[in-house]
Amino acid sequence: MSHETPIYRTTPARTAKMMAIMCGVCIAGGALFFAFWDYWISMPPGVQAMTGDHAPGPAVASGKTIPVTLNFVESSDFKQLAFNALPNEEGHNPTIQANVGDKVEFTIVNKGVSFHAFGVTPAKEGFSDILAGTEVASMNNPLKPGESGTSSFIPTSEGTFYYICTVPGHREMGMVGEIVVGPKGEAPKAAAPTGISHTFDLNFVESADFKTLAFNALPGEEGHNPEIKVKSGDTVTIKSANNGISFHSFGVVSNPDDVNSIVFNSAIGSMNNPIKPKEAKEVTFTAGAPGSYSYICTVPGHAALGMQGNFIVE
Repeated sequence: MSHETPIYRTTPARTAKMMAIMCGVCIAGGALFFAFWDYWISMPPGVQAMTGDHAPGPAVASGKTIPVTLNFVESSDFKQLAFNALPNEEGHNPTIQANVGDKVEFTIVNKGVSFHAFGVTPAKEGFSDILAGTEVASMNNPLKPGESGTSSFIPTSEGTFYYICTVPGHREMGMVGEIVVGPKGEAPKAAAPTGISHTFDLNFVESADFKTLAFNALPGEEGHNPEIKVKSGDTVTIKSANNGISFHSFGVVSNPDDVNSIVFNSAIGSMNNPIKPKEAKEVTFTAGAPGSYSYICTVPGHAALGMQGNFIVE
């Protein structure tokens, strides 16, 4: 009876080393997984555009701005949560009246002792389906006591919407109010050319860590995102120099959350043909219908990082 010598594809030492490496990878992966356990088990509210009965049409502002301040408040035993005032107190969860195309500008302040977050939803219950652009903080990164934030909402359809605390359970404990949206009124019309001309310099600037973007100056500095006011029919020239290191583009928009809502043929460049660092370009246009507009960097995400200001046509 013959015995063949076994042929090893590898050595026991190499096999042991491979097993040690695999075990190390598994242990490191498991450590990372459980280190972020709170994140994996959380279920953040969805953010969406309007759908169904609230499907949006074109983003067209009516020119009307409705400022609203909402404060998170709590009862001493934390059994009742609300906006502005507790149940049976004056100002409790005020109903907001608006029309299609109006701009509701929210200032949200946490005057409680717990964590809260804000958003607008068409859903009649729960904390999901938050409309993009209406969020202030989130359940995973909430407003701490004493903190505040801002957001806006331009309804594109009639109906009832709800402003809520998006921290799970807080809506059910009372942090919910209604936004009743009526039909769009007659849109304002542009005036005839006035023969008056204006020139504005709006230059792109960035913080060193690229977390904050702005026009002319960073937040807290003089000249930050200046408000522009002109008359309908005036001729406006915007000069934009890219003083940053990224690519940018410009436009006056009816909705700062929609880079495609550019009005008055006011675009300078685009996301596909941006203004490069150290470049400078300009555009001249006629201010159209009276209203409250915004000027932004039209590269997606840059307006949310701070590159937006008010453009008012009177």
